[in-house]
Amino acid sequence: MVAEDRVDALATDGCHGVATGAGDDRLESGDAELVRRALARDEAAVRAIMQANNRRLYRLARGILRNDSEAEDVVQEAYVRAFTHLESFRGDSSLSTWLSRITMNEALGRLRRQRPGVDIDALPQGALEAQIIQFPLAAGDDPEKSMAQREIQHVVEHAIDELPEPFRLVFITRVIEGMNVEETAEILGLNPVTVKTRLHRARTMLRDNVEKKIGPVVMEAFPFAGKRCERLTGAVLKRLGFD
Repeated sequence: MVAEDRVDALATDGCHGVATGAGDDRLESGDAELVRRALARDEAAVRAIMQANNRRLYRLARGILRNDSEAEDVVQEAYVRAFTHLESFRGDSSLSTWLSRITMNEALGRLRRQRPGVDIDALPQGALEAQIIQFPLAAGDDPEKSMAQREIQHVVEHAIDELPEPFRLVFITRVIEGMNVEETAEILGLNPVTVKTRLHRARTMLRDNVEKKIGPVVMEAFPFAGKRCERLTGAVLKRLGFD
């Protein structure tokens, strides 16, 4: 499949939320082609970029703001900022990483406006003792398995929300989004050792028994797909002047 066909396939394949370039900090050929076509105001390329990054950017924004609607607003603003300054993308990192930085800056800016003087690294006394809601293991033969999984997912999201911000961002980036240490360090402006340390402390706060109970369900925390993904994509396209 040639690069242009690949872009068109991405644009028509729906909102899967799988970021292009995840785990790779360098510019990929797919990124370059998407950027070239987006700069030429190719709607399919713009749509493909958003559909590939929506879930990651939403999760990052929500990790900072802990509010669904505000996280969506931030992602919209970040996309508009990114696409109106796309010529400044130099390919020193992956397109996904570049978009992640813009989104985090937008979210942090909003957080600071809401809480003047907020310091992302300031931890309140006793913050490492974040409370985690306990829940029972579902029986293996439970006929309401899907309902139980939804309940577990709710508990997971609540527990993650209660993590202190510096640890929550590392946990979301490394565990939920599956980014590697180097990419996480670059996006959060940390050194790799700090990323590893914060992840370890975040896991401790969540407690080993909670991690064992959530299993693969954690990968579905804070979903952002389907109608929500399409709505955000459409809103950004409209703001950018596409019909």
